[in-house]
Amino acid sequence: MITPIYSPQSNLLQRAIEPKWLQRTSTNFNGQETANSSSIFYINDVHGKSINIERTITASNAFDKFVPSGTDVLKLSSGDIQLGEPVPANRVMVEAQNVIGIMASAMGNHEYDTPDHIQELIPHMGYKMLACNVNIDPQNPLYNKIEKSYIQEVNGNKYGIIGATPVDLFSRIKYGKIFEELKIDNIDKTIADIQAEADKLKKQGVNKIILLSHVGFDYDQRIAKETEGIDIILGGHSHNLLIGAVPGLNLFNSKSGEPVVITQAGRDGRYFGVLNVDWDKNGIMTRIQNNVTSTRGFKRNPVVRHIFEGIVGRPQVIGEIKTAPPPPVNDSVDPSGHANFLCDCMKEDLDTDIALFGSATIRGYFEAGKLDTRWLEDISPFKNKLVVADYTEKEIVDMLKASAKSLVNTNNKPGIVHVSGLRYMIGRDGQLRAAIFVDKNGNETNININNPRTDKIYKTALTDYYCQGHDGFTMLKKYDQSEKYDFDICECIKHHFKKHPQPAEIVDDGRIQVVN
Repeated sequence: MITPIYSPQSNLLQRAIEPKWLQRTSTNFNGQETANSSSIFYINDVHGKSINIERTITASNAFDKFVPSGTDVLKLSSGDIQLGEPVPANRVMVEAQNVIGIMASAMGNHEYDTPDHIQELIPHMGYKMLACNVNIDPQNPLYNKIEKSYIQEVNGNKYGIIGATPVDLFSRIKYGKIFEELKIDNIDKTIADIQAEADKLKKQGVNKIILLSHVGFDYDQRIAKETEGIDIILGGHSHNLLIGAVPGLNLFNSKSGEPVVITQAGRDGRYFGVLNVDWDKNGIMTRIQNNVTSTRGFKRNPVVRHIFEGIVGRPQVIGEIKTAPPPPVNDSVDPSGHANFLCDCMKEDLDTDIALFGSATIRGYFEAGKLDTRWLEDISPFKNKLVVADYTEKEIVDMLKASAKSLVNTNNKPGIVHVSGLRYMIGRDGQLRAAIFVDKNGNETNININNPRTDKIYKTALTDYYCQGHDGFTMLKKYDQSEKYDFDICECIKHHFKKHPQPAEIVDDGRIQVVN
């Protein structure tokens, strides 16, 4: 097992001119001779966050200035850089990756969000899209557009780059029927697919192989231990923040005993990674440093901002936020005043008893000051249309129980459901403890969660995504019976400020409680 000589906590031989996130050591591991060195700038799961990608571009420019001479530079993405349906917003993400100099990206689930427009985006991609575990019908617009793997040559050194798309793709995308021409291999077959590509690359004389994986951290750990020839797994999909290289966590031995490191830089463009590696003449890693850094420390790039606004338009101020709490630490399961405000606006605008909004579809937060349209769309960029449907008390309770399971599920999936018109308590054991209905006058009625009524109906506002039963919320599947609206949550926020122009105070009022 390789020892992670590089890590943010190590006592490094530092070059004073380098930022901390680029520091390297000059010491060889176990006396092995270094044949060449690589610095890999990586991103994953940016989810269309255009403001954070501007900061990432600034970080990428700094990276370019400080990489030591003679080092092989690679810039790679593990997918879900795009998000949602609007073509202009996704065009921004394509251009951002071009500006950064991304060489290749895995096909994340959100790269499939624009089935009718994917052909418009592909010609603008200055990078390869990779997935070795998808089989595409010749009639599909993605046919011959996605490669399984390729060889990237840098300074005369060859790197094999393989991609993997989510094995749970069809539970993660909105337009499953449109992609009936796609066949995604299960995890066992996917591991075999990855091994086949690694073997093919090795036969072509490539001994440094990188997997761009969008299958999630748990599966990446399996891949690391159950394959051979893979050196680096740049991961995504599960939104883990993997700092350093920790044996048994994200540093393993492959089937053939060689080291394999796994990375992931969280979600929503809040972080980027720099993986520094030294290789011996046989393509085996001798030293590793995995730095993960917040993009908040980098200014938005003004030139890029101007270019992006030329694509999506100049933002318009719609209101003002007087106060707002800090963003949640864990967006998936933490109660959130930001989400409360979204739900309250939705319930008010659609005049319902209850409003529901899944944490998985909230990608940002409010800050004190002027609120403009671009910042708002960064908070909820999916553009999922709103619907109103009738649900029984039992269906609402079943939804809350599924929400509570997020506390104990792998990667906190699917994430808790935020609410308006309800108060509920969940335990860290994943159990629903109590639920209360709050009417429009503030009157509270306890709900018997052990024997909820089937004759009590609540008029409920939610997104079309959840009304289609996605993310495991099958009890909400009533899209065909719902009242449909041709706008998303962002329009509800705009309507709120038109009706209430005074600065908004956003607070967490305790409507969701997580207890031991």
